[in-house]
Amino acid sequence: MTAMSNSDFAKRMMLLARSAADFQPTATYDPDGDCIEFLARPDSFYAERVDDLVTVYYSQETHEVIGSLIKGVSGFCKKLSETMPGFQIEIRDGRVRLVHIFRARLWSSNLDQKDLATLTYEKLIDVAEESEVEAEMCLNR
Repeated sequence: MTAMSNSDFAKRMMLLARSAADFQPTATYDPDGDCIEFLARPDSFYAERVDDLVTVYYSQETHEVIGSLIKGVSGFCKKLSETMPGFQIEIRDGRVRLVHIFRARLWSSNLDQKDLATLTYEKLIDVAEESEVEAEMCLNR
Protein backbone atom coordinates (compact mmCIF):
# COMPACT_ATOMS: atom_id res chain seq x y z
CA MET A 1 0.00 0.00 0.00
CA THR A 2 1.37 3.41 -0.94
CA ALA A 3 1.41 6.35 1.38
CA MET A 4 -0.87 9.27 0.62
CA SER A 5 0.80 12.65 0.08
CA ASN A 6 0.15 15.39 2.63
CA SER A 7 -1.88 17.42 0.12
CA ASP A 8 -3.99 14.36 -0.86
CA PHE A 9 -4.57 13.61 2.82
CA ALA A 10 -5.59 17.23 3.46
CA LYS A 11 -8.03 17.17 0.51
CA ARG A 12 -9.53 13.91 1.75
CA MET A 13 -9.97 15.26 5.29
CA MET A 14 -11.59 18.44 3.99
CA LEU A 15 -14.06 16.37 1.99
CA LEU A 16 -14.93 14.36 5.09
CA ALA A 17 -15.20 17.48 7.27
CA ARG A 18 -17.73 19.28 5.06
CA SER A 19 -21.30 19.36 6.28
CA ALA A 20 -23.87 17.12 4.61
CA ALA A 21 -25.53 20.19 3.04
CA ASP A 22 -22.28 21.07 1.23
CA PHE A 23 -21.65 17.54 0.01
CA GLN A 24 -21.28 16.91 -3.72
CA PRO A 25 -21.07 13.37 -5.12
CA THR A 26 -17.44 12.51 -5.82
CA ALA A 27 -15.38 9.95 -7.67
CA THR A 28 -11.65 9.89 -7.07
CA TYR A 29 -9.21 7.89 -9.15
CA ASP A 30 -6.09 6.67 -7.34
CA PRO A 31 -3.46 5.84 -9.98
CA ASP A 32 -1.24 4.02 -7.46
CA GLY A 33 -4.05 1.66 -6.49
CA ASP A 34 -5.66 1.78 -9.96
CA CYS A 35 -9.01 2.23 -8.26
CA ILE A 36 -11.91 4.68 -8.18
CA GLU A 37 -13.74 5.51 -4.97
CA PHE A 38 -17.28 6.78 -5.56
CA LEU A 39 -19.49 8.44 -2.92
CA ALA A 40 -22.97 9.66 -3.89
CA ARG A 41 -24.02 10.63 -0.34
CA PRO A 42 -22.14 11.62 2.83
CA ASP A 43 -23.65 8.83 4.97
CA SER A 44 -21.66 6.53 7.19
CA PHE A 45 -21.42 3.26 5.30
CA TYR A 46 -20.49 -0.39 5.34
CA ALA A 47 -18.95 -2.23 2.41
CA GLU A 48 -19.68 -5.55 0.71
CA ARG A 49 -17.62 -7.11 -2.06
CA VAL A 50 -19.67 -7.77 -5.22
CA ASP A 51 -16.91 -9.35 -7.32
CA ASP A 52 -13.24 -8.90 -8.20
CA LEU A 53 -13.95 -5.41 -9.62
CA VAL A 54 -16.44 -3.73 -7.27
CA THR A 55 -17.03 -3.32 -3.57
CA VAL A 56 -20.35 -1.58 -2.95
CA TYR A 57 -20.99 0.93 -0.15
CA TYR A 58 -24.32 0.84 1.70
CA SER A 59 -25.65 3.57 4.00
CA GLN A 60 -25.65 2.45 7.62
CA GLU A 61 -28.87 4.42 8.16
CA THR A 62 -30.94 3.45 5.09
CA HIS A 63 -29.05 0.40 3.72
CA GLU A 64 -29.31 1.97 0.24
CA VAL A 65 -26.38 1.92 -2.19
CA ILE A 66 -24.40 5.16 -1.77
CA GLY A 67 -21.12 4.43 -3.55
CA SER A 68 -18.42 1.94 -4.37
CA LEU A 69 -14.77 1.12 -4.75
CA ILE A 70 -13.77 -0.04 -8.22
CA LYS A 71 -10.43 -1.90 -8.23
CA GLY A 72 -8.23 -2.71 -11.21
CA VAL A 73 -9.87 -0.12 -13.45
CA SER A 74 -7.26 0.08 -16.19
CA GLY A 75 -6.88 -3.72 -16.29
CA PHE A 76 -10.63 -4.12 -16.63
CA CYS A 77 -10.78 -1.55 -19.44
CA LYS A 78 -7.86 -3.19 -21.25
CA LYS A 79 -9.42 -6.66 -20.96
CA LEU A 80 -12.74 -5.29 -22.17
CA SER A 81 -11.16 -3.67 -25.23
CA GLU A 82 -9.45 -7.00 -26.07
CA THR A 83 -12.55 -9.17 -25.69
CA MET A 84 -15.09 -6.68 -27.07
CA PRO A 85 -13.17 -4.42 -29.47
CA GLY A 86 -16.37 -2.75 -30.71
CA PHE A 87 -17.21 -1.54 -27.23
CA GLN A 88 -15.28 1.43 -25.88
CA ILE A 89 -15.67 3.19 -22.58
CA GLU A 90 -16.13 6.85 -23.31
CA ILE A 91 -13.31 8.89 -21.84
CA ARG A 92 -13.26 12.62 -22.51
CA ASP A 93 -10.44 14.88 -21.43
CA GLY A 94 -9.14 12.13 -19.14
CA ARG A 95 -12.52 11.73 -17.39
CA VAL A 96 -14.92 8.78 -17.43
CA ARG A 97 -18.53 8.60 -16.23
CA LEU A 98 -18.84 5.79 -13.71
CA VAL A 99 -22.07 4.61 -15.24
CA HIS A 100 -20.04 3.46 -18.28
CA ILE A 101 -17.80 1.26 -16.14
CA PHE A 102 -20.73 -0.30 -14.27
CA ARG A 103 -22.63 -0.98 -17.50
CA ALA A 104 -19.57 -2.45 -19.18
CA ARG A 105 -19.10 -4.87 -16.28
CA LEU A 106 -22.74 -5.87 -16.29
CA TRP A 107 -22.87 -6.35 -20.07
CA SER A 108 -19.63 -8.31 -20.18
CA SER A 109 -20.60 -10.71 -17.40
CA ASN A 110 -22.51 -13.98 -17.63
CA LEU A 111 -24.65 -13.22 -14.59
CA ASP A 112 -28.29 -14.23 -14.37
CA GLN A 113 -30.72 -11.29 -14.38
CA LYS A 114 -31.97 -12.26 -10.92
CA ASP A 115 -28.49 -12.71 -9.46
CA LEU A 116 -27.71 -10.44 -6.50
CA ALA A 117 -24.59 -9.09 -8.25
CA THR A 118 -26.71 -8.13 -11.29
CA LEU A 119 -29.23 -6.33 -9.10
CA THR A 120 -26.40 -4.54 -7.27
CA TYR A 121 -24.84 -3.39 -10.55
CA GLU A 122 -28.23 -2.14 -11.73
CA LYS A 123 -28.58 -0.11 -8.52
CA LEU A 124 -25.03 1.26 -8.91
CA ILE A 125 -25.91 2.29 -12.48
CA ASP A 126 -28.97 4.17 -11.17
CA VAL A 127 -26.98 5.92 -8.42
CA ALA A 128 -24.14 6.82 -10.81
CA GLU A 129 -26.61 8.21 -13.38
CA GLU A 130 -28.41 10.29 -10.74
CA SER A 131 -25.17 11.79 -9.44
CA GLU A 132 -23.60 12.21 -12.91
CA VAL A 133 -20.19 11.52 -11.35
CA GLU A 134 -17.02 11.32 -13.42
CA ALA A 135 -13.55 10.25 -12.38
CA GLU A 136 -10.28 11.59 -13.69
CA MET A 137 -8.10 8.72 -14.78
CA CYS A 138 -5.34 7.54 -17.03
CA LEU A 139 -5.55 4.19 -18.80
CA ASN A 140 -1.91 4.15 -19.91
CA ARG A 141 -0.78 1.61 -17.31
